[in-house]
Amino acid sequence: MAKWTPKHEAPEPLEGPVVATITGGTILWFVLFLVQIPFYNWFSDRDLMWWVWTCLAGGGLGLIGIWYVRGRDAAIKRAKAAEAAEARTAETGAAEAETGAKAAKAGTTAPEPDENGN
Repeated sequence: MAKWTPKHEAPEPLEGPVVATITGGTILWFVLFLVQIPFYNWFSDRDLMWWVWTCLAGGGLGLIGIWYVRGRDAAIKRAKAAEAAEARTAETGAAEAETGAKAAKAGTTAPEPDENGN
C-alpha cells in the first residue's frame, strides 16, 4: 500500500478572537444548563439527565479553556514584544556600528554620547 503524501502544504491556521470565542461558548453552555434546571424532573423521568450534566460539564471545561487561551494569548503577545525589542536593539546596534565605521574611515572618533544618550 502506497504511503499518502500531501500534494501541497497545509495553510497557516486562522487566528481570530480566540478568547472571545471560548468565552462565548462557555457562557452558552452555562445558559443551556440554567435553562434545563426547571425541567430537571422531566429529564429525570425520561432517563435523559445526561443532557443537563453535559451542559454543566461543557461550562466547566469552558472555564479551563478560557484560562488556557488567555495564557496562550499572553504568551504570544510577550513573544511578539520580545521579538520587536530584539529587532529594535539590532537596528540601533547596526546604526551605531555604521556611525563608528564612518568616523574611523574619516580618521576621527565617534562623539561620546551625553547623559541623555544623544
